[in-house]
Amino acid sequence: MAKLYFNYATMNAGKTTMLLQASYNYRERGMTTMLFVAGHYHKGDTGLISSRIGLEAEAEMFRDGDDLYARVAEHHEHTTVHCIFVDEAQFLEEEQVWQLARIADRLNIPVMCYGLRTDFQGKLFSGSRALLAIADDLREVRTICRCGRKATMVVRLGPDGKVAKQGEQVAIGKDVYVSLCRQHWEEEMGRAAPDDFIGFARN
Repeated sequence: MAKLYFNYATMNAGKTTMLLQASYNYRERGMTTMLFVAGHYHKGDTGLISSRIGLEAEAEMFRDGDDLYARVAEHHEHTTVHCIFVDEAQFLEEEQVWQLARIADRLNIPVMCYGLRTDFQGKLFSGSRALLAIADDLREVRTICRCGRKATMVVRLGPDGKVAKQGEQVAIGKDVYVSLCRQHWEEEMGRAAPDDFIGFARN
């Protein structure tokens, strides 16, 4: 039986590169994949999945209210789909996560989701919360903090280079995100006194 997978990590862990490589592996074997990405990420009218190392691929865009099950089922009727890939899965609505689960359960197509677990304030995204609750397989993609420990959190740096402690959960633009371990995230967010002098400019 097909499964719903959630591959989660902090920023810059290589999630998108993994997604594009996995899709390429399917297509290299003559199989068909469908790629989805949040509507924030596009080039013109086309969704675009782009990795830091320069790999990219066009993708279907999903936005709030979209019925992903219906879109995949319709496509599957005309062209057999062997795997679904979803980038920036943290932006899925809860109901869309259930739609992806139905794709695995009822259409028997594996669904591979890639995304962040928490935002810059340490709070779960709605899509990530639903995926953590119902995905069949949870896989952590690891990256490291500046101290060498596993990074599990992320801070947002504004255009001025300072750590943002408040703001909208989603900010696509000039902001930069940095992955940190929990200890250094707490220090940068002002929740704990720093043990070292390495850090970003503070507000």
